[in-house]
Amino acid sequence: MRIHSLKWRNHCLEFGRRTLIMGILNVTPDSFSDGGKFFGFERAIAQGEKMIADGADIIDIGGESTRPFSDAISEEEEIGRVLPVIEKLAAKYNVPISIDTTKSGVARRALEAGASIINDVGALRMDPELAEVAAKYDVPVILMHMKGTPKTMQKNPCYDDLIGEVKAFLSDRIDYAVKKGISRSKIIVDPGIGFGKTTNHNLNIIFSLKQFASLKSPIIIGLSRKAFIRNVLKGYFGKEFNTDHPDVEAGTQAAVTASILNGAHIVRVHDVAGTVISAKMADAIKNCA
Repeated sequence: MRIHSLKWRNHCLEFGRRTLIMGILNVTPDSFSDGGKFFGFERAIAQGEKMIADGADIIDIGGESTRPFSDAISEEEEIGRVLPVIEKLAAKYNVPISIDTTKSGVARRALEAGASIINDVGALRMDPELAEVAAKYDVPVILMHMKGTPKTMQKNPCYDDLIGEVKAFLSDRIDYAVKKGISRSKIIVDPGIGFGKTTNHNLNIIFSLKQFASLKSPIIIGLSRKAFIRNVLKGYFGKEFNTDHPDVEAGTQAAVTASILNGAHIVRVHDVAGTVISAKMADAIKNCA
């Protein structure tokens, strides 16, 4: 298996030997799974430290919910939510911190505060200056596929060729990023589970993840506790499930395992400790030959 190392600043991520785990830290009152749980500064820091202790390779900090039908917030409000948490964690730990944002102003302030990755669900489409910030600071960038916007993405999403269209979109955004001065070696792609996809679309992407290897970029997948898992369980058990129900987390770990076996390099999750176990087993199976 090809091993690829990404080195920048005082960080190094190695892809191919084992799956990397990104811990989700939503400093928001309204994210779909943990909105409000870590909204306060002390709670956010405690959760970030717990995920690092549990084995997170990256901490992804976001101050604006991108759940379906969510509304945007101002740049100032987003900065006020994430900056104190980034500063505190970055001063204490050497684990890379990614800033989950679509705004160039938020990204710039976050990078100056200690973040070192930009995670953009808009793939550099929502703010024309975000690509310039990424190029200037020479940091890794995660480009995600999304059909529409968080406000509109789940209104009857449809595709003629799901995998082909998602791949073509990501290929186009990679080309755009490179033209804007972002190093090709620092681009990570995300097929966007739950962002303008039905349950069957999401399952198909996980099943077909190996096809994204042709993009020649590390693949991150974020599926933790998402609606498609709850929909599958509802279809089986005939009842609704809360996002934090143990069965939903069990479904998440099954989907994580399948994603790793099909080629994911990074998994973005709420439960880092549980995912460490799933990833260890999946990596052992994948690398046994």
